[in-house]
Amino acid sequence: MEAALAGSRARAEGPEGPRERVARWSAGYRPAPGRPDEFLGPDGQPRGAWPRLLDRLGGLTEPEIMARFVAAERHIRDAGISFRIAGDQREHPWPLGCLPLVIEGAEWAALSAGIVQRAELMEAILADVYGEGRLVADGLLPAAIVAGTPEFLHPLQGVAPPGGHYLKLYAADLGRGPDGRWQVLADRTQAPSGLGWALENRMVLARTFPDFFQDLHVERLPAFFQAFRDGLALGAERADPRICLLTSGPYSSTYVEQAALARYLGLMLVEGDDLVMRDGGLHVRTVSGLKRADALWRRIDADFLDPLELNPASRLGVPGILDALRNGSLVMANMPGAGLVESAALAPYLDGIARRVLGEPLRLGHPRTWWCGDLEGLAHARANLDSLTLRPAATPQRGAGRDAILAGPVLAAERERVVAALRDRPFDYVAQEAAPLSTMPGWERGPDGLFLRPRPFVVRVFATRTPLGWQVMPGGFCRVSEREDVDPIELRLGIRSADVWVLSEKPVAAPLIGAQAAPRVRRVGGHLPARAADGLFWLGRYLERGEAVIRLVLAHLRSVGDAVGADISGALDTPAALALRALLHDLPTARLAQEALAGRERPGSARSHILAARRNAAALRARLSGEAWRVLADLNEFLSLDPERAFTESQLAGRAERALSQLAALAGLTHENMSRAEGWHFIELGRRIERAINTGAFALAFANDEATPGCLGVMLSLCDSQISYGRRYLQGAALDPVRDMVLLDPYNPRSIAFQAEAITRHLADLPALAADGIPEPQCRLATRILSELRSGEAADFDAVRLTALATDLERLADGIAARYFPAGPNALRPEKLTGLA
Repeated sequence: MEAALAGSRARAEGPEGPRERVARWSAGYRPAPGRPDEFLGPDGQPRGAWPRLLDRLGGLTEPEIMARFVAAERHIRDAGISFRIAGDQREHPWPLGCLPLVIEGAEWAALSAGIVQRAELMEAILADVYGEGRLVADGLLPAAIVAGTPEFLHPLQGVAPPGGHYLKLYAADLGRGPDGRWQVLADRTQAPSGLGWALENRMVLARTFPDFFQDLHVERLPAFFQAFRDGLALGAERADPRICLLTSGPYSSTYVEQAALARYLGLMLVEGDDLVMRDGGLHVRTVSGLKRADALWRRIDADFLDPLELNPASRLGVPGILDALRNGSLVMANMPGAGLVESAALAPYLDGIARRVLGEPLRLGHPRTWWCGDLEGLAHARANLDSLTLRPAATPQRGAGRDAILAGPVLAAERERVVAALRDRPFDYVAQEAAPLSTMPGWERGPDGLFLRPRPFVVRVFATRTPLGWQVMPGGFCRVSEREDVDPIELRLGIRSADVWVLSEKPVAAPLIGAQAAPRVRRVGGHLPARAADGLFWLGRYLERGEAVIRLVLAHLRSVGDAVGADISGALDTPAALALRALLHDLPTARLAQEALAGRERPGSARSHILAARRNAAALRARLSGEAWRVLADLNEFLSLDPERAFTESQLAGRAERALSQLAALAGLTHENMSRAEGWHFIELGRRIERAINTGAFALAFANDEATPGCLGVMLSLCDSQISYGRRYLQGAALDPVRDMVLLDPYNPRSIAFQAEAITRHLADLPALAADGIPEPQCRLATRILSELRSGEAADFDAVRLTALATDLERLADGIAARYFPAGPNALRPEKLTGLA
């Protein structure tokens, strides 16, 4: 990077202008023979919209361009935009390539017409297959293709989709064929992903190159997303429907994009355990009771939706949910069974079906394909194995059969296996003409600066069903390979993402989402799912645990008083630091502090608690602001210390103090920026209960009957009360005044009494179980704890009383969990007050 910047600065100081700069970038650009390229046509001349983009880029010096790249990467990191590879629990930073795919508006219009036609065709095929079955009866579609695919769901045969449409969202993976025309590489109708990534890509590049969007007349996306949201509600029974996005959870490879979409579109992000069937309808378990779900955008495969009628091993779906489709009480996008038309075996028959159903040929072609279940197709595949690619007929293919996918041209060593597969189960495969993917320009950094190189790409284009028909998103989700020999069919390491810009000839309006139809004014937040409330509650508890450990480490490093080193171990009986107790007598001061702060593998270390908080936050992305996520990222960075390096006590104290500052910033964001809805109450309840528990444990260790002045000083330090104590009492630390300040003082925000008052207020603001005027058990317990603290005296709180108080606080936490967080498919929600609204 530094060498590239140095070379760029040298040129920027010379006479090189925008045209010379663009010429130098593209001087070595050579598309591979036989591969269509977006930038250079067959005659070697720039084509399409690329000259417009590169001319605009040429107006920036390379240091300016690279500075924008760095800013984009920093924003991705700070915002926590990431993805997972299937089977890998690690999160990887989102690999955005800063050079977009650009397409002229006229070419995009023709492409969009082909996408709309194809979406209509897929809708017609699904309606026929699950309806009258005329395509099979008339010989236009082999029955074995329908019956043989695992995506044909027999329980839905004859079930009309609520709202009248099987598809609410259609996507197609596109590339240019050998003749340079766009062709469909794959249809995506099961649960198309990538829409959220396209949105994230656009938001990042809009920050990186804000001036380019206006200068180049880039088509905007908000109108499409508003139309998509309206389309999700089509067919719902209620005028103001509740729309949910069903996810498989935070370990899904696309969870971050799902959370982004839920937040952007105002959808309720739910998992299977959040949903339950009651009285023939789908409902969300919320802290306010069961709430009706009118529309569901599923992001899990249809086979996992209903363990009663589909896959009995599924833990992702909702038992009985298919009944809601049969009785028309639930609209779903896309309808279960829609994945049938993803089958590659349909390709040879699509043009004939289009001519019959739509009265016209296909506008968008696809690679020439032969289904091996057809005798002529099988004969052709066998005769041309060396020049064809074999693919599974059904997509996706699960289980051991996934290993049978053969990418061609087939090598001689695999020929025997291929021949055996075509002999035993030929109908499981299709053969396709082997053609390399088309290419687009991508940046590379060399010692002399930036330059362009051709890179293989696949672009996913989306169309949504709206009240006015199909609408195509003026953009897409592009995947670009960093190597010419790796196809970017799916996102993995070595594949980068790119935004897609459609360039108009005229200035483009920039509407905001929601501008098309203003919603009814309201001042209440959406209902909070029980699972999300649980996550927020534990987010607050883990943050407070992390803070308690950090404060313990600072007290240990500062060595306040002679007895601190011996007595601090008693404070490690807190839940925040229990597992660290054995470290005290085995490690020197600095090493102990380093392990307590940053020991990733040490249960009870500050970093382990912050990582636990981050895992909870990851499951709450749709409810947390970008600022909160950035603070969590910075906090984790401050506590990420190289275990092989020895840090000094002053360095460790500095890290701990910065971590406390970040925790204070996060608390400030929660207090000042978070809406006072149910979610805020739960995160505050978690913090207050955990702070009270930790303060009680600290008092047992440092404010017991044998406490020395040094220990009492540690107690004040742990509760951040030294200044208040010094202003109130002129003499040094004494037992009863210290106990009163940290346990009973209602004006001290660190005292247990202060926490008890806050807990009582938060519980009073949460939904009640029944409207009978009788306080619920957790409210009665909180009131009793508060009464004891209000009526008690400092001298009364010896070890026995403090231990009993800690037990009551733990019981209170368990009572809140039992009331608001029941989990599992059989957990019932209280509905006496709220009903099923």
